[in-house]
Amino acid sequence: MSAREDEITAWFARHSNLSAADFPIGIGDDMAQVRLEAESVFVTTDMLLDGVHFDLRQATLRQAGYKAMAVSLSDCAAMATMPVAAVVSVALPKGFGEEELKLLHSGIVSAGEKFGCALVGGDITSWEEGPFAISVAMLSKQAGNEPVKRSGAKIGDSICVTGSLGGAGCGKHLAFEPRVKEAIKIAQKAAVNSMIDVSDGLSSDLNRICRQSQVGAIINAEQIPISDEARTSKEPLNSALNDGEDFELLFTLSQGQCEKLLNDWDGPIPITQIGEITDTKRMQIKMSDGRITDLESGGYDHFSD
Repeated sequence: MSAREDEITAWFARHSNLSAADFPIGIGDDMAQVRLEAESVFVTTDMLLDGVHFDLRQATLRQAGYKAMAVSLSDCAAMATMPVAAVVSVALPKGFGEEELKLLHSGIVSAGEKFGCALVGGDITSWEEGPFAISVAMLSKQAGNEPVKRSGAKIGDSICVTGSLGGAGCGKHLAFEPRVKEAIKIAQKAAVNSMIDVSDGLSSDLNRICRQSQVGAIINAEQIPISDEARTSKEPLNSALNDGEDFELLFTLSQGQCEKLLNDWDGPIPITQIGEITDTKRMQIKMSDGRITDLESGGYDHFSD
């Protein structure tokens, strides 16, 4: 999501007139929270297009179905909630039939089964000229911890990420594992102040946390966990900062809570401390030679020409 997308999303939020009692988390985060008497349900939706989020000349329909479901599962992870059920709508181009739908279904279900998220319905339509499109709407619930928003980062917080970053173009984006289990485990082991999944790139998604929390950040280039795939590129650091579609967790918590989490963490996916939240309201990066420069949002922009 680009700055322009953030601006239009903020405009939607200002014009939504949502009751804070009924909708504690509204437009602008990874999921919306809907309170139903004493309980809450969290809602998210994602639409993926052939030629943008995958290329069916190279990817299979099973991979497309898996990715579509996994992207919404990653939204659940971003708020440390437990996925429950999903409905999926598809727009089919000319030539798609029963066999293609079965392949697509197998990918959708394989992603959901990993986290007990059932496919409970959806819609099928077709058009003559348009590309294949798939939209997932997902519901989740609290998992014994408070949902983590983007807007809670505090000055002095440590900035952490799971896994490694960059290299999505090498095929990672079609087979990534949503960090649902890791997110819930992190939120139950430590007091996490803010969190997001890295979908548009570390530089862009960190900026999103900073904007919504009204803080700044400085990250250390040498501490960023660069993936093996990104290390094969001409600019590995740039790849890790801007490629996007890593779907790792980016989160902040106090230094004390960070030390406790890192000492106690026994999960198979590593957690790396990469920087600190500051009071500057600027994003900065400290390079290996000690230089500190501004960090521009260079991730994926859905509104780019």
